[in-house]
Amino acid sequence: MSATTGTGRPASTTADAGTGGDLLRLAERVAGWAGPEEEVEVFVARGEETEIRAYEGQVESLTSATSAGVGIRVVSDHRLGFAWAGTLDEELLGATLDAARDNARYATPDEHVRLAVPDHVPAVPVDRWDDGLASVPTSAKVEMVLALEARARGGDPRIRQVSSADYGDGAVETALVSTTGIRSANRRTSGFLSVGVIAGEGDASQTGSGFTVGRGVADLDPERAASEAVNRAVRMLGATKGPSGRASVVFDRRAVTTLLAVLSSALSGEAVSKGRSFFAGRIGEEVGSGLVTLVDDPTDVRAYGASAYDAEGLACRRTVLVDRGVLRGFLYDTIAGSRAGVASTGAAVRGGYAGTPSPGCRALTLAPGPEGYDEAGVLGAVGDGVYVQSMTGVHSGVNPVSGDFSVGVEGLMVRDGGLAEPVREITVASTLQRMLQSLQVVGADVEWFPGIAAGQTVAFGDMQISGA
Repeated sequence: MSATTGTGRPASTTADAGTGGDLLRLAERVAGWAGPEEEVEVFVARGEETEIRAYEGQVESLTSATSAGVGIRVVSDHRLGFAWAGTLDEELLGATLDAARDNARYATPDEHVRLAVPDHVPAVPVDRWDDGLASVPTSAKVEMVLALEARARGGDPRIRQVSSADYGDGAVETALVSTTGIRSANRRTSGFLSVGVIAGEGDASQTGSGFTVGRGVADLDPERAASEAVNRAVRMLGATKGPSGRASVVFDRRAVTTLLAVLSSALSGEAVSKGRSFFAGRIGEEVGSGLVTLVDDPTDVRAYGASAYDAEGLACRRTVLVDRGVLRGFLYDTIAGSRAGVASTGAAVRGGYAGTPSPGCRALTLAPGPEGYDEAGVLGAVGDGVYVQSMTGVHSGVNPVSGDFSVGVEGLMVRDGGLAEPVREITVASTLQRMLQSLQVVGADVEWFPGIAAGQTVAFGDMQISGA
């Protein structure tokens, strides 16, 4: 029998920090140090990442890093304590547990504070791991980003400079064990290529960017990333300040994923309980046109945030939030659900071992429109208006509490169902409430982006445009 300290944990052992189930075993051992009057949740993670930047045909920077850490929550007498450490060294794991206990002693009692318990919802297998990523040599990654920069530079004679060309990848493994019966593990790999260009004609210049993402190197499409960056920059050359008035506004897929990410914060049960959502108190009401069906589905393997388990170890599941314009529900973790008198929806998220769970979207989508409705189909249905390819001021100009919406945009005019002259220095304004009600056309060209939402081309009617 090994010696133990007064807290019940081994006095001196070596952290079991190998591969596969070793993280689970490590988390189980730390959770086993819990005292009789407390609940303990142990979240452990480790990862490695590579980032490479090319500039003017040379490698400007190359970094490769590994990380590991633990976050521990302790609940005692309805008090919650949390502590974390950027190491899996076992002696420090014990100190982290003690720090979480101390923090719980000084916390304010809250009857809703609790850890998740198994709810017997089966987990949907989600494979987000590319075994081949680890075998790709760094030299091949360097060649890829250098080729991307060269491809973008030669994509059009009007390209004056490639402002950035980047490669990145990462592999992350996590495990969560609690004394309430939760035991889960996740792992994922990811990779990306991105490039930014500057196009010019005379004294005018415009920027554009493109990227490609996937689970590993084999999923990346550098030609697409370069072409996208070049096209977005070149087509904006000669842009003038746009007109003012009211018009239909078409948002491209990138812009829509940003809109949905903002909207997702208003669909959090925690935001609702704190009065920070314009959806509060509206369950069962019509909050949008019949075209608005919003679903968060982390079990969809196409989603960048797909996962078998949430950040509390419960099975992720498909949740319908708005169904044909009618608000059906919100996303909850265990604590937010308790405050609302409902069960968790398996929607806990966290930024890593240094953070605590909160409810949020992982894979929010707007139900697609008719088959074949790509960007051209949406433009044709709109006829005339403004096409938005980029937005600025989203964080300051969009308020998920009041719904106010006012952002700077650049893009192109839409005339007779096609793209016309480029415009800039335009402000588009409305409210999120009105936008949902005035959703005019929804494209079928769904694309998954890094982050918590997919995007497709959509059009809203009767928005205020402020330009010249």
